[in-house]
Amino acid sequence: MKIAKLELENVKRVRAVELEPAMNGMTIIGGKNGQGKTSVLDAIAWALGGEKYRPSSSQREGSVIPPRLHVVLDNGIIVDREGKNSSLKVTDPTGKRAGQQLLDEFIEKLALDLPKFLNQNNKEKAATLLKVIGMEAEVKSLDDEENAAYNRRHALGQIADQKEKYAAEMPDYPGAPEEIISASELIQQQQAILLKNAENQKKRDLVVELAHDKQRVNDEIARLQEQAQELNRRIEGAKINLAKIEEDELIAQKSAADLEDESTAELEESLQKIDEINAQVRANMEKDKAVNEAAEIRAKYNDLTGEIESIRKKRVDLLASANLPLPDLTVENGELLYRGKAWDCMSSSEQMIVAVAIVRALNPKCGFVLLDKTEQMDIDTLNEFGKWLEKEGLQAICTRVSTGEECEIIIEDGVSVKRQPNKKAAVNNQEAPVPKAWKEGEF
Repeated sequence: MKIAKLELENVKRVRAVELEPAMNGMTIIGGKNGQGKTSVLDAIAWALGGEKYRPSSSQREGSVIPPRLHVVLDNGIIVDREGKNSSLKVTDPTGKRAGQQLLDEFIEKLALDLPKFLNQNNKEKAATLLKVIGMEAEVKSLDDEENAAYNRRHALGQIADQKEKYAAEMPDYPGAPEEIISASELIQQQQAILLKNAENQKKRDLVVELAHDKQRVNDEIARLQEQAQELNRRIEGAKINLAKIEEDELIAQKSAADLEDESTAELEESLQKIDEINAQVRANMEKDKAVNEAAEIRAKYNDLTGEIESIRKKRVDLLASANLPLPDLTVENGELLYRGKAWDCMSSSEQMIVAVAIVRALNPKCGFVLLDKTEQMDIDTLNEFGKWLEKEGLQAICTRVSTGEECEIIIEDGVSVKRQPNKKAAVNNQEAPVPKAWKEGEF
């Protein structure tokens, strides 16, 4: 449904305006500030949207005649608001009267109040789009799932960072043993060496003792040799005993010569430094533990990264399968994106295209939209937006602070002074057309 014709009198700043907007593309109402351009759009919104759109000061200041609003739609429906109470009359093509309920079927409220959408934040715009495609619940579920995973990953990332920093700052002793040293083991080793050394000393003492015995026997032999022959037998026995002792002495000397005492200095030094060494071992063990804990948490963090990417892919796939109002329009992280750009990164033309496409999708029966203050767009941007509207078969009635050729109608002091080129209307400084109501003496 589109607007085929409208006649407005005594509404806000409007004195008398007639307009037949183009069915497709833009119809621009131009003029200087304060001349009644926005009043035209407010009047259309009031006529079609109902009492909630009625301006607080609906009657033109200084006029004693109440507002009159006459709108003809391209489906043949005629909408009139006039009289002291501006009562509504809706006539369908068959001539039957109807009311606001009939208009509400094919008029989208945001088409009458596009700034309501434009002024939403990005998340609210995204929510409107999801409502259009009927995926609010599915995307919200995925968003909640992603947020939960993101929060868990963020917490783990903070812990991993702390663990990694803590491990990096801990002292490291490369030369320290891998395990804690036991003092009792060192003492046992020391005692074993001392015992062995004691055995060696006994053998040395035996050598000395045998040497003493040898000397004693030699002395005895000398004494016995001075005695009489009767002592020869004892001498021979002593010699035999001496030979045995000498044999034992030789064996003992050879055994003693092979002995080598072991030093306990290293063990004594280890015992003295055991606390220091063990402190180094414990420090290395703590560092290894911290490094391992950080690595485990980092691995969990990376797992959650994969989970988040999987959730995002589900959302992308879900939205890719949806019947979106525009190609390259999507919702990501709860925000509206068009061609990969957030709202504040879009051009004015792209913003208008997105807004109008979403409004159309909210109610496909509504084929028009009202746009105020299009002077925010330069001529090239305006033309780009207009071409898109024509291609999509949409109608836009716009206002612009301008008196340029892009304007189909220019308003001065509430009256149109320039009509569309296809009308026999006054242009520039020529006399403005006289509305029908004036001719009939209603003013």
